Amino acid sequence: MSSSDTVISIDAMGGDLGPAVVVAGMAMSAKANPEVRFIVHGDKDELSKHIEKRGIADRCEIRHTDDVVTMHEKPSHVMRHGKGTSMWSAIDAVRAGDATVCVSCGNTGALMAVAMIRLRKVPGVNRPAIACLWPSRNPSGFNVMLDVGADIRADQDDLLQYALMGLSYARNGFDLTRPRIGLLNVGTEEHKGRAELKVAHEMIEAAAEYNDFEYVGFIEGGDIPSDRVDVIVTDGFTGNVALKTAEGTANLISGRLREAFLYSLPSRFAALLAYPSLQRLKKRIDPRQANGGVFLGLNGTVVKSHGSADATGVSAAIKLAFQLAQSGFGEKLAARVASVTEAGQSEGPAPKAPTTAKGKPNT
Repeated sequence: MSSSDTVISIDAMGGDLGPAVVVAGMAMSAKANPEVRFIVHGDKDELSKHIEKRGIADRCEIRHTDDVVTMHEKPSHVMRHGKGTSMWSAIDAVRAGDATVCVSCGNTGALMAVAMIRLRKVPGVNRPAIACLWPSRNPSGFNVMLDVGADIRADQDDLLQYALMGLSYARNGFDLTRPRIGLLNVGTEEHKGRAELKVAHEMIEAAAEYNDFEYVGFIEGGDIPSDRVDVIVTDGFTGNVALKTAEGTANLISGRLREAFLYSLPSRFAALLAYPSLQRLKKRIDPRQANGGVFLGLNGTVVKSHGSADATGVSAAIKLAFQLAQSGFGEKLAARVASVTEAGQSEGPAPKAPTTAKGKPNT
């Protein structure tokens, strides 16, 4: 294994579709990225069979585990009894420094719980967040939204931290030098929203000057897929409801469109004529290409793939993990949060709008 290789820790047993699909996604990533290597966690006999079949044995180290975290297990149970699972082992590989990023298709609540106790929070972070990629009209094709479910509560200090963690993610994941950040609210007027949102609005606005980002102010739900903003900040309850609503709406539209084209012989003929355009549209809005929620605020990077992801979706999550690892994202995010904490402490015990020092490039 070369010193320039990027090692990614894979929980191969956690997905709904089984380890064969996870390994297929790994093979797609290995073909696209010669520098990626994997530490794969799960049943050694089963994984060996799939890895040999895909021809990536020379790129993989298998670490055997006997147990698997199911989608229905409570996080509290996994925290007490999950030490022998593939999920626990995958996160421990990042904790030990053997891998840079962990990727799992497993139970989200359990994954966050294990990551919290094994990796611990970055000093200065009150609550970690899950950031997702949202299809948008921006040139990159995506916006970043956080939190989408790590914690349903968030006060003004948490929302400021989410803004700064999202800033670091946008810079390192999309190479945006001056990302635009918006705070999700029920309206764009400054008098609207809960009290903590109004305070967070002032704090993020004050932090913008010293952190070199553009704060666009309050945004509404209709702005989430727009080209008005690069990073959307909200609490985990609102973000998760928005995400699940969008997924359900997309499935509804896709199903209705399919029904419309199959309705009659003329509509089937129209579908054949429209096929190239429909394929381009499908590729542009394919949720598999945006697969991968990133856990932010921990001493180590964890990418959560959708539980029902196919090989293309798993490959997309690994691609995101690879990009973040190559950019040194974890260290830069920790530096960003640390600089905010230090600036806040230097200004007094309870600053209203903590800011960072200048001169922190690419964080």
